[in-house]
Amino acid sequence: MEWTSSRIEEICDQVDALRGAPRTIEPLPGGLTNHNVKVTTPDGCFVARLDQSDAALLGIERDQEAANTRAAEQSGVGAPYVDYRPDLGVLVVGFIESTTLSNESFQADGEVVGRVARACRQLHCGPRFEGDFDMFRRQAGYLELVRGRGFAHPATYTDHLDDFDRIRRSLAHHPEPTLPCNNDTLAENFLDDGERIWIIDYEYSGNNEPSFELGNIATECDLSLEQTEELTRAYYADDASVDLAAKIARVRLQSTVSRYGWALWGYIQAATSPLDFDFRAWGDDRYEKARADFADPGFDRLLEEASRA
Repeated sequence: MEWTSSRIEEICDQVDALRGAPRTIEPLPGGLTNHNVKVTTPDGCFVARLDQSDAALLGIERDQEAANTRAAEQSGVGAPYVDYRPDLGVLVVGFIESTTLSNESFQADGEVVGRVARACRQLHCGPRFEGDFDMFRRQAGYLELVRGRGFAHPATYTDHLDDFDRIRRSLAHHPEPTLPCNNDTLAENFLDDGERIWIIDYEYSGNNEPSFELGNIATECDLSLEQTEELTRAYYADDASVDLAAKIARVRLQSTVSRYGWALWGYIQAATSPLDFDFRAWGDDRYEKARADFADPGFDRLLEEASRA
């Protein structure tokens, strides 16, 4: 759907929190599946998330997203939940005065990795989410869709299905208890208000193994191996019983799971999204990194170490 200025004004007029006057509406950058705007009224500042991509194709459950946005607020790291109007395709949350993180933020500030780990831990200790998220199941669904619809993707993608399944079997030896996870932890979904890190955007949220959350951060925020280890140590800093070497191996494998699975998301978006964004290059970047992971001489060792966690 194309969100024109007049259409957005019409939507705001139908949402209680947004209909105040005088009102200003400003576009917010960064959304790849939504059109996001900042709405300022005499009653406050809000963010309206307007549906833009085909949620069904991407496996987004909007009712679940709204419920989990509310639960994330209760955990203390999610933006204030304001309203949800599925009939209008809009979710409204409070606007947070903050700096949006970027991949460069993780390189420029040595404290960011630890602060992000603590924010994730807080989210994971909060109210349980509606629904579950499992990238192995999602990848299978995405692959069926891509092949069934004839969407462009690398001819060698399926050459690595056996390696992907080896990761699944390694992680299945000692599955982690699932916790409420964001599962879409690109850098721009972390906001820094100077005192704490907030986590936003719960489109793909669901209960999941925390190692996937950490591995996904490593992928999306382009962390080095040393930073991935730092992230894992910071997350488990208060748990002396954890086998850190095994957890680090598990997180590294989950980073590969993230790369291999989300690559297909990029190919689906490349074929269907109206946005002027190079989703094919986005997907190729993740696929090539996953392929390098599978070919790494240390891959077998990671599988063995992760099976202990």
